Amino acid sequence: MAASRTDLGDFLRRCRAGLTPEAVGLDDGGPAKRRVRGLRREEVAQLAGVSVDYYTRLEQGRHASPSEAVLEALARVFRLEPAARAHLADLARPARHKAAQPPAQRVRPAMQQLIASMSEHPALILGRRTDVLAANTLARELFTDWTRMPPRERNYARWMFLDPAAAELFLDWRTVAGEVVGTLRLYAGRHPDDVRLNELVGELTIKSAEFSAWWNGHQVHERTHGVKRVAHPAVGPMTLRYEALPLPGDANQVLFIYHTDPGSSSHDNLALLAMLCGGASSPRGGRVQLDSSSRRTEPPAPYQGA
Repeated sequence: MAASRTDLGDFLRRCRAGLTPEAVGLDDGGPAKRRVRGLRREEVAQLAGVSVDYYTRLEQGRHASPSEAVLEALARVFRLEPAARAHLADLARPARHKAAQPPAQRVRPAMQQLIASMSEHPALILGRRTDVLAANTLARELFTDWTRMPPRERNYARWMFLDPAAAELFLDWRTVAGEVVGTLRLYAGRHPDDVRLNELVGELTIKSAEFSAWWNGHQVHERTHGVKRVAHPAVGPMTLRYEALPLPGDANQVLFIYHTDPGSSSHDNLALLAMLCGGASSPRGGRVQLDSSSRRTEPPAPYQGA
Protein backbone atom coordinates (compact mmCIF):
# COMPACT_ATOMS: atom_id res chain seq x y z
CA MET A 1 0.00 0.00 0.00
CA ALA A 2 2.96 2.35 0.33
CA ALA A 3 4.14 3.01 -3.23
CA SER A 4 3.81 1.10 -6.49
CA ARG A 5 3.73 1.64 -10.25
CA THR A 6 0.03 2.45 -9.98
CA ASP A 7 0.90 5.24 -7.52
CA LEU A 8 2.85 7.00 -10.29
CA GLY A 9 -0.22 6.92 -12.53
CA ASP A 10 -2.49 8.07 -9.70
CA PHE A 11 -0.14 10.94 -8.91
CA LEU A 12 0.02 12.06 -12.55
CA ARG A 13 -3.76 11.94 -12.86
CA ARG A 14 -4.17 14.03 -9.71
CA CYS A 15 -1.69 16.57 -11.03
CA ARG A 16 -3.44 16.70 -14.40
CA ALA A 17 -6.86 17.13 -12.80
CA GLY A 18 -5.63 19.97 -10.62
CA LEU A 19 -4.38 22.16 -13.47
CA THR A 20 -6.70 24.21 -15.69
CA PRO A 21 -6.07 24.96 -19.39
CA GLU A 22 -6.07 28.68 -18.62
CA ALA A 23 -3.25 28.22 -16.12
CA VAL A 24 -0.95 26.85 -18.85
CA GLY A 25 -2.10 29.20 -21.62
CA LEU A 26 -4.43 26.82 -23.47
CA ASP A 27 -7.90 27.50 -24.83
CA ASP A 28 -10.41 25.45 -22.87
CA GLY A 29 -12.78 25.32 -25.81
CA GLY A 30 -15.74 26.40 -23.70
CA PRO A 31 -17.70 24.41 -21.10
CA ALA A 32 -19.63 22.45 -23.72
CA LYS A 33 -16.50 21.02 -25.33
CA ARG A 34 -14.48 20.04 -22.24
CA ARG A 35 -15.64 16.87 -20.57
CA VAL A 36 -12.70 16.17 -18.27
CA ARG A 37 -11.56 17.93 -15.14
CA GLY A 38 -8.27 19.74 -15.62
CA LEU A 39 -6.00 19.02 -18.57
CA ARG A 40 -6.45 16.29 -21.15
CA ARG A 41 -3.74 13.68 -21.62
CA GLU A 42 -2.94 15.01 -25.08
CA GLU A 43 -2.50 18.51 -23.64
CA VAL A 44 -0.04 17.30 -21.01
CA ALA A 45 1.84 15.33 -23.67
CA GLN A 46 2.02 18.37 -25.92
CA LEU A 47 3.30 20.64 -23.15
CA ALA A 48 5.84 18.05 -21.97
CA GLY A 49 7.09 17.27 -25.47
CA VAL A 50 6.22 13.57 -25.47
CA SER A 51 3.78 11.48 -27.46
CA VAL A 52 0.23 10.96 -26.25
CA ASP A 53 0.80 7.20 -26.29
CA TYR A 54 3.91 7.54 -24.13
CA TYR A 55 2.17 9.71 -21.55
CA THR A 56 -0.87 7.42 -21.54
CA ARG A 57 1.37 4.45 -20.76
CA LEU A 58 2.88 6.41 -17.87
CA GLU A 59 -0.54 7.06 -16.34
CA GLN A 60 -1.54 3.44 -16.84
CA GLY A 61 1.62 2.10 -15.23
CA ARG A 62 2.79 0.43 -18.45
CA HIS A 63 6.14 2.18 -18.78
CA ALA A 64 9.21 0.91 -16.95
CA SER A 65 10.94 4.15 -15.97
CA PRO A 66 10.75 7.60 -17.56
CA SER A 67 13.95 9.54 -18.09
CA GLU A 68 15.03 12.46 -15.93
CA ALA A 69 14.30 14.79 -18.84
CA VAL A 70 10.70 13.55 -19.05
CA LEU A 71 10.25 13.86 -15.29
CA GLU A 72 11.62 17.39 -15.37
CA ALA A 73 9.25 18.28 -18.21
CA LEU A 74 6.24 16.87 -16.34
CA ALA A 75 7.25 18.68 -13.14
CA ARG A 76 7.45 21.89 -15.14
CA VAL A 77 4.05 21.35 -16.77
CA PHE A 78 2.37 20.55 -13.45
CA ARG A 79 4.26 23.35 -11.66
CA LEU A 80 5.33 21.06 -8.85
CA GLU A 81 6.94 22.33 -5.67
CA PRO A 82 10.32 20.80 -4.68
CA ALA A 83 8.77 18.18 -2.40
CA ALA A 84 6.32 17.08 -5.10
CA ARG A 85 9.14 16.97 -7.68
CA ALA A 86 11.13 14.69 -5.41
CA HIS A 87 8.05 12.53 -4.86
CA LEU A 88 7.52 12.20 -8.61
CA ALA A 89 11.12 11.05 -9.03
CA ASP A 90 10.72 8.53 -6.20
CA LEU A 91 7.58 7.05 -7.74
CA ALA A 92 9.24 6.78 -11.14
CA ARG A 93 12.28 4.83 -9.94
CA PRO A 94 12.60 1.32 -11.38
CA ALA A 95 11.05 -1.45 -9.30
CA ARG A 96 13.47 -2.71 -6.69
CA HIS A 97 13.88 -6.05 -5.00
CA LYS A 98 12.14 -6.06 -1.66
CA ALA A 99 14.58 -4.64 0.84
CA ALA A 100 15.16 -6.01 4.29
CA GLN A 101 13.33 -4.11 6.99
CA PRO A 102 15.63 -1.57 8.63
CA PRO A 103 16.55 -1.99 12.31
CA ALA A 104 14.64 -0.13 15.00
CA GLN A 105 15.65 3.51 15.27
CA ARG A 106 17.30 4.72 18.43
CA VAL A 107 18.00 8.26 19.62
CA ARG A 108 21.55 8.96 20.79
CA PRO A 109 21.79 9.41 24.58
CA ALA A 110 23.36 12.85 24.13
CA MET A 111 20.40 13.95 22.03
CA GLN A 112 18.03 12.61 24.68
CA GLN A 113 19.84 14.70 27.28
CA LEU A 114 19.70 17.76 25.03
CA ILE A 115 15.93 17.77 24.53
CA ALA A 116 15.39 16.88 28.21
CA SER A 117 17.27 20.09 29.11
CA MET A 118 14.88 22.22 27.05
CA SER A 119 12.56 23.03 29.92
CA GLU A 120 11.01 26.07 28.18
CA HIS A 121 10.53 24.57 24.72
CA PRO A 122 8.52 21.49 23.73
CA ALA A 123 10.79 19.18 21.75
CA LEU A 124 10.27 15.78 20.18
CA ILE A 125 12.03 13.53 17.69
CA LEU A 126 10.05 11.76 14.98
CA GLY A 127 11.47 8.87 13.03
CA ARG A 128 10.34 6.77 10.11
CA ARG A 129 6.61 6.96 9.31
CA THR A 130 6.29 9.65 12.07
CA ASP A 131 7.13 7.22 14.88
CA VAL A 132 7.68 9.15 18.12
CA LEU A 133 11.21 8.28 19.21
CA ALA A 134 11.66 10.85 21.96
CA ALA A 135 9.81 13.73 23.61
CA ASN A 136 10.64 15.98 26.52
CA THR A 137 8.33 16.63 29.44
CA LEU A 138 6.84 19.81 28.01
CA ALA A 139 6.10 18.18 24.63
CA ARG A 140 4.29 15.34 26.34
CA GLU A 141 2.28 17.82 28.38
CA LEU A 142 1.49 19.88 25.29
CA PHE A 143 0.46 16.99 23.03
CA THR A 144 0.09 13.59 24.71
CA ASP A 145 2.14 11.17 26.77
CA TRP A 146 3.24 8.61 24.23
CA THR A 147 4.97 6.57 26.94
CA ARG A 148 1.54 5.46 28.14
CA MET A 149 0.85 3.83 24.77
CA PRO A 150 1.98 0.38 23.59
CA PRO A 151 5.29 0.73 21.71
CA ARG A 152 3.80 0.07 18.26
CA GLU A 153 1.19 2.80 18.79
CA ARG A 154 3.69 5.55 19.57
CA ASN A 155 3.17 7.28 16.26
CA TYR A 156 2.34 10.93 15.60
CA ALA A 157 0.06 10.26 12.61
CA ARG A 158 -1.82 7.55 14.45
CA TRP A 159 -2.40 9.88 17.41
CA MET A 160 -3.44 12.71 15.09
CA PHE A 161 -6.21 10.69 13.43
CA LEU A 162 -7.34 8.21 16.07
CA ASP A 163 -7.27 10.23 19.29
CA PRO A 164 -10.21 12.69 19.55
CA ALA A 165 -8.09 14.83 21.88
CA ALA A 166 -5.80 15.72 18.97
CA ALA A 167 -8.70 17.19 17.00
CA GLU A 168 -9.71 19.20 20.05
CA LEU A 169 -6.16 20.45 20.66
CA PHE A 170 -5.37 21.82 17.18
CA LEU A 171 -7.50 24.77 16.12
CA ASP A 172 -6.47 24.09 12.51
CA TRP A 173 -6.70 20.33 12.78
CA ARG A 174 -7.58 19.72 9.13
CA THR A 175 -4.52 21.64 7.96
CA VAL A 176 -2.18 19.98 10.45
CA ALA A 177 -3.58 16.50 9.82
CA GLY A 178 -3.44 16.99 6.05
CA GLU A 179 0.24 17.88 6.31
CA VAL A 180 0.87 14.69 8.30
CA VAL A 181 -0.70 12.66 5.48
CA GLY A 182 1.52 14.49 2.99
CA THR A 183 4.57 13.63 5.08
CA LEU A 184 3.65 9.94 5.04
CA ARG A 185 3.09 10.10 1.27
CA LEU A 186 6.56 11.57 0.77
CA TYR A 187 8.08 8.84 2.93
CA ALA A 188 6.09 6.12 1.11
CA GLY A 189 7.59 7.16 -2.22
CA ARG A 190 11.10 6.86 -0.82
CA HIS A 191 10.51 3.62 1.09
CA PRO A 192 7.90 1.58 -0.81
CA ASP A 193 8.84 -1.68 0.94
CA ASP A 194 8.30 -0.50 4.52
CA VAL A 195 6.00 -3.14 6.02
CA ARG A 196 5.26 -1.08 9.13
CA LEU A 197 4.19 1.84 6.95
CA ASN A 198 1.83 -0.42 5.03
CA GLU A 199 0.31 -1.55 8.31
CA LEU A 200 -0.08 2.02 9.55
CA VAL A 201 -1.65 3.26 6.31
CA GLY A 202 -3.99 0.28 6.27
CA GLU A 203 -5.16 0.91 9.83
CA LEU A 204 -5.69 4.63 9.32
CA THR A 205 -7.47 4.11 6.00
CA ILE A 206 -9.96 1.79 7.68
CA LYS A 207 -10.47 3.83 10.82
CA SER A 208 -10.39 7.41 9.50
CA ALA A 209 -12.44 8.65 6.54
CA GLU A 210 -10.41 11.87 6.47
CA PHE A 211 -7.13 10.00 6.26
CA SER A 212 -8.44 7.74 3.50
CA ALA A 213 -9.61 10.70 1.39
CA TRP A 214 -6.39 12.68 1.85
CA TRP A 215 -4.18 9.65 1.25
CA ASN A 216 -5.92 9.02 -2.07
CA GLY A 217 -5.37 12.69 -2.92
CA HIS A 218 -1.60 12.03 -3.28
CA GLN A 219 -0.58 15.38 -1.79
CA VAL A 220 2.94 15.53 -0.37
CA HIS A 221 4.42 17.71 2.35
CA GLU A 222 7.98 18.20 3.55
CA ARG A 223 8.40 19.30 7.15
CA THR A 224 10.69 22.32 7.54
CA HIS A 225 9.06 24.96 9.72
CA GLY A 226 5.62 26.37 10.38
CA VAL A 227 2.98 27.56 12.81
CA LYS A 228 0.45 25.56 14.80
CA ARG A 229 -2.44 26.98 16.80
CA VAL A 230 -3.61 24.99 19.80
CA ALA A 231 -6.17 25.32 22.58
CA HIS A 232 -4.60 23.59 25.55
CA PRO A 233 -7.11 22.49 28.21
CA ALA A 234 -4.84 23.60 31.08
CA VAL A 235 -3.51 26.99 29.94
CA GLY A 236 -5.61 28.11 26.98
CA PRO A 237 -4.81 29.07 23.37
CA MET A 238 -1.29 29.31 21.99
CA THR A 239 0.27 30.07 18.63
CA LEU A 240 3.39 27.93 18.36
CA ARG A 241 6.16 28.21 15.82
CA TYR A 242 8.24 25.13 15.07
CA GLU A 243 11.48 24.23 13.34
CA ALA A 244 12.04 20.74 11.90
CA LEU A 245 15.73 19.81 11.97
CA PRO A 246 16.95 16.54 10.37
CA LEU A 247 19.51 14.93 12.65
CA PRO A 248 23.00 14.05 11.36
CA GLY A 249 23.63 10.35 11.04
CA ASP A 250 20.00 9.37 10.41
CA ALA A 251 18.08 11.21 7.70
CA ASN A 252 14.83 9.73 9.01
CA GLN A 253 15.14 11.30 12.48
CA VAL A 254 13.79 14.85 12.69
CA LEU A 255 13.97 17.08 15.76
CA PHE A 256 10.97 19.39 16.25
CA ILE A 257 11.41 22.40 18.54
CA TYR A 258 8.45 24.64 19.38
CA HIS A 259 8.60 28.25 20.55
CA THR A 260 6.42 31.35 20.88
CA ASP A 261 6.82 35.04 20.13
CA PRO A 262 8.32 36.91 23.13
CA GLY A 263 5.84 39.11 24.95
CA SER A 264 2.81 37.36 23.49
CA SER A 265 -0.01 35.73 25.42
CA SER A 266 1.13 32.46 23.83
CA HIS A 267 4.54 32.97 25.41
CA ASP A 268 2.92 33.49 28.80
CA ASN A 269 0.71 30.43 28.42
CA LEU A 270 3.60 28.22 27.38
CA ALA A 271 5.62 29.49 30.34
CA LEU A 272 2.70 28.62 32.60
CA LEU A 273 2.54 25.14 31.12
CA ALA A 274 6.28 24.72 31.69
CA MET A 275 5.82 25.84 35.29
CA LEU A 276 3.07 23.28 35.76
CA CYS A 277 5.39 20.61 34.40
CA GLY A 278 8.16 21.71 36.74
CA GLY A 279 5.81 21.44 39.68
CA ALA A 280 4.99 17.81 38.95
CA SER A 281 5.74 15.35 41.69
CA SER A 282 7.62 12.89 39.47
CA PRO A 283 11.43 13.10 39.76
CA ARG A 284 13.37 14.69 36.89
CA GLY A 285 16.30 13.41 34.90
CA GLY A 286 15.36 9.81 34.11
CA ARG A 287 15.54 8.70 30.50
CA VAL A 288 13.75 6.00 28.59
CA GLN A 289 14.38 5.23 24.94
CA LEU A 290 11.23 5.33 22.82
CA ASP A 291 11.72 2.96 19.90
CA SER A 292 9.78 0.19 18.25
CA SER A 293 11.37 -2.49 20.42
CA SER A 294 10.54 -0.61 23.66
CA ARG A 295 13.90 -1.63 25.15
CA ARG A 296 15.23 0.60 27.90
CA THR A 297 18.75 1.99 27.65
CA GLU A 298 18.82 2.48 31.43
CA PRO A 299 17.11 0.83 34.40
CA PRO A 300 13.40 1.70 34.67
CA ALA A 301 12.88 5.32 35.70
CA PRO A 302 10.21 7.96 35.23
CA TYR A 303 10.32 9.17 31.63
CA GLN A 304 11.77 12.68 31.31
CA GLY A 305 12.63 13.80 27.83
CA ALA A 306 13.52 10.77 25.76
